[in-house]
Amino acid sequence: MNKINLRFAMPAIVYCLIFLASALPVSAQKMNAATLWTKGTGDYNNYRIPALIVTTRGSVLAFCEGREAGDTGDINLLLKRSTDHGKTWSDERIIWDDGNNTCGNPCPVIDETTGRIYLFMTWNLGSDHESDIILKKSEDTRHPYVCYSDDDGLTWSSPVDLSESCKDPAWGWYATGPGVGIQIKNGPHRGRLVIPANHSYDDPNGKIRGGPYGYGAHVLLSDDHGRSWRKSASIRPGCNESQVVELSDGTLMMNMRSYNDKYARASAISTDGGESWSEIKHELQLVESKCQAGILNFGKYKGKELILFSNPAVPVGRTHMTVKSSLDDAQTWTSAKLIFPGPAAYSSLTRLANGRVGLFFENGDKGAYDQMLFISFPPKLLFSDVDLSDLITDRQ
Repeated sequence: MNKINLRFAMPAIVYCLIFLASALPVSAQKMNAATLWTKGTGDYNNYRIPALIVTTRGSVLAFCEGREAGDTGDINLLLKRSTDHGKTWSDERIIWDDGNNTCGNPCPVIDETTGRIYLFMTWNLGSDHESDIILKKSEDTRHPYVCYSDDDGLTWSSPVDLSESCKDPAWGWYATGPGVGIQIKNGPHRGRLVIPANHSYDDPNGKIRGGPYGYGAHVLLSDDHGRSWRKSASIRPGCNESQVVELSDGTLMMNMRSYNDKYARASAISTDGGESWSEIKHELQLVESKCQAGILNFGKYKGKELILFSNPAVPVGRTHMTVKSSLDDAQTWTSAKLIFPGPAAYSSLTRLANGRVGLFFENGDKGAYDQMLFISFPPKLLFSDVDLSDLITDRQ
């Protein structure tokens, strides 16, 4: 029998292995999942309002509210960290606990220049209910706050009230995000920090909580690495919980929950770095039923900017968490992937340091707020024939 000349056979073997690996079904590429919080466990009755972001060191930070009841009352701001791309997670940390008062609506942003992590939140007296705050019958109102971390999220500064520069005193309800902020990467406003937010305002034609009040959105801006903050012009009518994304030419797009009976997300455009905004239009491809959503410029994918969008993509109720993809600056959404078919609500998207998509969202077998789940997967799965809802494995 002739002996095989390994010197010449090895390249062929390597090429064969590469070919076989590339020929493996996409479904063989594992989606990782971890349940970070579960209703009825731990120190709180419930957990809600996800926010997910990656630091300059590659750590993944997952924020949420630890609640005793609903959107007001005793709420604390919580954090879990991962230093291995979401495979394992730290114990829960309390970022802000103010007794029986409300400390919620997490909206972090990373300053890529300094590495500082800013966390925006909102506060109100725990005894004041949301309706009373909107109708201006409450003892106090809602206030925007910010704190920061310079050690990759391990420790945090004391929260500072930004009401004087970032809230119109005529507004009632106020909320940062919920979700994440961005830092502008291109154009004349490069380096500017942008925080999406929303508010209620006096509106003679408004019908919110019986009126005369309406919902509007706005952003908070900083051009000095967070030393000072100011608010933008408002986006109205009928918009609140918002997320902002930078398009390929530096234009900003605000994506908002809509109360205009269109069963779709609302959007507005800014060409001056978020100072002012266009009139709203409705994104009829982004179906919703009055819920929060996530949107993210994932970065380059096959030479084009990949914009991702996540929400419960149904016109009624909160089910069917879906991620949609756009390769033309959010003009069209050519791919829609069902992630979770059951009850699901709020969500937050990020790009992990290893290049995978990270999604943190509320879901459950019986209710949309039963647990808070983190998943990650390679972006090419969004353009595959694979049913992503079947790939959630390795849940911790």
